[in-house]
Amino acid sequence: MERPAVWSFETEPEFQAKLDWTRLFVREQVEPLDLLFPDRAFDPMPAALHKHVTSLKRQVREQGLWACHLGAELGGQGYGAVKLALLNEILGTSQGEHNLGWGPIVFGTQAPDTGNAEIIAHYGTQAQKDRYLRPLLEGEVFSSFSMTEPQGGADPGVFTASAYRDGDEWVINGEKWFTSNSPYASLFIVMAMTQAGQDVHRGASMFLVPAETPGIEIIRNVASAAHENALGTHGYIRYNAVRVPADHLLGAEGEGFAVAQTRLAGGRLHHAMRTVARCRQALDMMSERALSRVTKGSVLADKQLVQQAIADSYLDLEQFRLFVLRTAWICDTQGGAAARKDIAACKVLAARVMKDIVGRAIHLHGSLGMSNELPLALMWLQAPWMGVMDGPTEVHLITVARQHLKGYRPSDGLWPSAHLPSRRAAARQQLAGLLAEIEGR
Repeated sequence: MERPAVWSFETEPEFQAKLDWTRLFVREQVEPLDLLFPDRAFDPMPAALHKHVTSLKRQVREQGLWACHLGAELGGQGYGAVKLALLNEILGTSQGEHNLGWGPIVFGTQAPDTGNAEIIAHYGTQAQKDRYLRPLLEGEVFSSFSMTEPQGGADPGVFTASAYRDGDEWVINGEKWFTSNSPYASLFIVMAMTQAGQDVHRGASMFLVPAETPGIEIIRNVASAAHENALGTHGYIRYNAVRVPADHLLGAEGEGFAVAQTRLAGGRLHHAMRTVARCRQALDMMSERALSRVTKGSVLADKQLVQQAIADSYLDLEQFRLFVLRTAWICDTQGGAAARKDIAACKVLAARVMKDIVGRAIHLHGSLGMSNELPLALMWLQAPWMGVMDGPTEVHLITVARQHLKGYRPSDGLWPSAHLPSRRAAARQQLAGLLAEIEGR
């Protein structure tokens, strides 16, 4: 049979072999760490654990799968969006008790370090790369992205943290909220307003701030709903006249908003594919439960409402997965700007699909699904998290609508372009000769 020229839903054999190795490696080598050390992925590790994890990282490097989002000059493979999506779909199966899974750590793709490394590689000077990028790429240190503010939430237009130039230094003042990884970070990337009277698109700048810099006050580390209070990892931070050298400005002054956007688009696709993985786990658990549990004289799988729940979950999952992969394909073939609408749509769908599929799975498992003896309750808490992180759902819906409407224009005249009487009149005019011939005129 002749192979289709364009439409092909398969992965080239060489990369499929990489994916097969990754899937087996994550299941056999990484997931046991998730089970036994669920909250240690970012903590300082005991010597024996550090040695073990270093060995796993070495195996990943030998397969050429370390930090694959980076170019060869930075030690990665420079994989495009589709390959990264397929890889992240597998890594998404790795999660700890509180969502701090070992998979990204072992593969050099943990957030927020991936995005931070990307913007340092893109905007950083050679000196900045030598001091800060290399340790991130080697997985030797962790970093934080300090952008959101307590009074501003997702709206950078009302940010008040500021920085001013004082001789050979920048001085940073202000508060930041939910700075992820703050207890473990060796480096903070801080967004601050540097041009008074300008909006955020022209007045914000990014700074590299070492964690040991005087004046960094972590007011408290905030926990998500899935954490114990003592395990909070998102810093509420006050920068009290924090001084950094002038050469710690990342990118040009006033370019901070553009720097921030550079790191977000790819990460949203990776989040989406990791969501695919977790939704598939939930569907797998639901399917097993339906075939195992007997009630009212037959297995749950014989009940029509259970069948509907499984069918709806399968439809939701497969449509979402294909949409994410198509969006990644657009990124690879046309660039990230062309995929802006669909990246935003992926972000919206991730929260919706996860809520629906995991919710059905919990319901089918009853009290066991609500307990801490299955991962479903944790997944359920991650669904609203997906609707907030990297910008709330409402922001992305606006982006989708605005980008979509750019392909349309108002109708001409009184009636819509689909108005049937108007279309029939135009058709009669176009086919007047045919009509006359048929009518014998």
